[in-house]
Amino acid sequence: SEKGIFYALDLGGTNFRVLRVELGGQRSDLDPDVEQQPIPEQLMTGRSEDLFDFIASSLYQFVEKNDSVQSPITKLLGFTFSFPVKQTSVSSGVLIKWTKGFAIRDMVEKEVAGALQQALTRKGLNMRVSVLVNDTVGTLALGHYHDADTVAAVIIGTGTNACYWERTDAIIKCQGLLTTSGGMV
Repeated sequence: SEKGIFYALDLGGTNFRVLRVELGGQRSDLDPDVEQQPIPEQLMTGRSEDLFDFIASSLYQFVEKNDSVQSPITKLLGFTFSFPVKQTSVSSGVLIKWTKGFAIRDMVEKEVAGALQQALTRKGLNMRVSVLVNDTVGTLALGHYHDADTVAAVIIGTGTNACYWERTDAIIKCQGLLTTSGGMV
């Protein structure tokens, strides 16, 4: 049922991708505009602010090609962050540790979506990180978007991960947790 223009950022290795997709509810054609960019090696071990400023600048340039960056309407951004994170809300999480060649010490135990949001603000991009997921959850969401019977996703790449949809009442450690959907990934 989602409608509108949405942006996504996928950070999970030595490259990151930005994309723009227009959703039209049941009639959506998911043919996104996508750009991939390598991350300079020094940014993988330097300061978190430098990494996120680089990403925000690239995102700004990408948005500028497709939309007005000066629009008063806040653009929504989905952030796929494929590193170990303790998820604290649908749009935030704390980095547990880096993998895949990253070693930015000042980011460990910090909120990753907030760090990106601060960089977007510094760049003057009217965009809000509205969701934080890992690549497996993003794959599940995309699969489910195409086929409502999709209930699981697996990533086999630099790392291996899987996720599935479960009823909240069947998850022992989540007893009493209220969700609007009655389920959890």
